[in-house]
Amino acid sequence: MVPVRATRYVTPLREGGSLPGLMEGDDLGTYVVKFHGAGQGPKALVAEVICAELAAGMGLQVPRWVPIEVSADFAPAEPDEEVQYLLRASAGLNLGIDFLPGALDVGPMPAIDPALAGRIVWFDALVGNADRSWRNPNMLLWHRALYLIDHGAALTFHHAWDPGRAGQVERFAERPYGVADHALVECRPEVASADDRLAELPWAERVASAVAAVPDEWLDSTYGSPDEVRAAYRRYLLARVAARDRWVPPLVEAVRRGAARDARGHRVSERTSAGPPDWIAELRIGREPAS
Repeated sequence: MVPVRATRYVTPLREGGSLPGLMEGDDLGTYVVKFHGAGQGPKALVAEVICAELAAGMGLQVPRWVPIEVSADFAPAEPDEEVQYLLRASAGLNLGIDFLPGALDVGPMPAIDPALAGRIVWFDALVGNADRSWRNPNMLLWHRALYLIDHGAALTFHHAWDPGRAGQVERFAERPYGVADHALVECRPEVASADDRLAELPWAERVASAVAAVPDEWLDSTYGSPDEVRAAYRRYLLARVAARDRWVPPLVEAVRRGAARDARGHRVSERTSAGPPDWIAELRIGREPAS
């Protein structure tokens, strides 16, 4: 993918801890730029790309991404010292995510169609996404479609790679996914149905394509060559898919138990998730309109 060149730094976005910035590119696009020099480092960008590619391959909506070249020359013009430091530390290739003008943040108790919710929960379990809780759903509604964002906290295994440690791939592959605080746990997510459908995808091809999309510059050279690092990502992710019989049944049971919450998001009891009432079905995101 040919990189876009950043032409203007518009403003910092202070919602997250990594201080992304809104920037314009020489393709006339506007992007939310996540920087390799931020505290989370390049691995967060790797996770963003791989997860975006996998989600799109599953039919889920994610904003388009591009590699974007950012010059350190932007730094002196910024009055904020923190932004100046970040721009200097991030000179080179960074991650640009399409800015969706007018997109609405999805609240902590959204009305999502159970089939769509099931696919999203299954996807988050696959990649180990710890950052789609009711406190921070990381979903946007844009042109009546649901978009998934912010996957830098997924693929946590790559923060503790150790080529000499026995069983590390298997431990990741079989790890249960904690869904109790997931933003969609009360939407009756149809995880078992999603698993039946998604299991039929050509996962070797999808995983290889997603990993290949990551620029070499962001791969951890301490683990090996780019080819070796890509092979490790493929090994972990395909092992996760192959171990579905270990993590999907506990996930289905955890979703069935659910967690009731009041209007402020406070847990009030443990019970079977009731989901949103049927009378607001016309507002449920992802449901096909009645004919």
